[in-house]
Formats: sequence, structure tokens, C-alpha cells
Amino acid sequence: MELLKKWSFFYAEAGCDEVGRGCLCGPVVAAAVILNDNFNQNLVNDSKKLNFKTRMSLDNYIKDNVKDYAIAELSPEFIDKHNILNASIHAMHQALDKLTIRPELILVDGNKFHPYNYIPHECIIKGDSKVLSIAAASILAKNYRDKLMMELHEEHPEYGWNTNFGYATKKHQEALIKFGPTKYHRQSFRLKYD
Repeated sequence: MELLKKWSFFYAEAGCDEVGRGCLCGPVVAAAVILNDNFNQNLVNDSKKLNFKTRMSLDNYIKDNVKDYAIAELSPEFIDKHNILNASIHAMHQALDKLTIRPELILVDGNKFHPYNYIPHECIIKGDSKVLSIAAASILAKNYRDKLMMELHEEHPEYGWNTNFGYATKKHQEALIKFGPTKYHRQSFRLKYD
């Protein structure tokens, strides 16, 4: 199914998405993207539907061919203090803060968002598989976070973050039992290591 290029024809739209909500460790990362009218890339889709190589190859294309984009991350400490939902929404707000162009409508993947700077917003369930700007934001956020988790893997290779990216795989959970949590783990999440 072809993704919608515009949700509304009257407003400058920013698509927003986040990644890393369900991870046991690492930051939550959000991106905001404002498309060019002539943006055309048939491979752009919900980041979860793309393999690693395709996603990474789209990274520069998206950055070079959109009107504006921004990426923000929030730490495990922030997540533990404010909960993952609030951290995810705050990360999207921070990505929007970094845009140089002020959008007139914010398109958000999912069903929850807090009002931002008096700009109207629309929550779209599965928006990353329906709207091109949200799909592009999902790719930038996922690529940024995956690269970061691969760097952190060098510091703690025992958890397998270069392949699980912080999600609760069997290897990750077994490593938690054996080695305990790192400073990158979210203490408010149920970490099975006792």
C-alpha cells in the first residue's frame, strides 16, 4: 500500500515517531520529519517492515531530501523518573523543538500525545505504515538508536545489543541474570536478574 504523502493539503506537516519504548535498556529516541513536496522514495515504509540494510541505506536519502528533520533522545534515568510513555512524548517534543521550520500540523504515530506549542496534532494508529512523513521519522529514529546500541555493545558485549538493540531477547535476559544490570538499563522496568 502506498503511503500518504499528505494528511491534510492545507498545513505544513511534521511526522513524528519514537523507537525504544519496549527495550530494557538504552534511551528512547524520537524523530520529526517535514517532507519536501517532491519527496519520492518508494522504499520508505514503517521501519519495522524494513531490513537493517535497507533502513540504513535510506538514512542519507531521507536526510538529504526532506525540508527539515530532527532527532532527540532521552536517557534511561529520564525514563525511570517520568515513565516510558511520558518520556516517549517528551522525546518527540524535543525533536520538534530542534526543527528549524515550525510545522502547522503534527502527525504522531500512536494514540497518545501531549499538546505542543499550540500546534494542532493528529494521533494516527499505525501511522508509520500509513503516512510517509511518520514512516521517514520512524526510520531515522530507529537507525539512530540502532547505531547507538551497537556502540554501547562494544562496552558491554555480553548482552548482545548489536543484535537485540536492548530488547528482551533470551540472550539479553540470560546476561542480566549472570551479570546484572548496567548503568544503561532502565531500573523501572522488570529486569529479571534475581
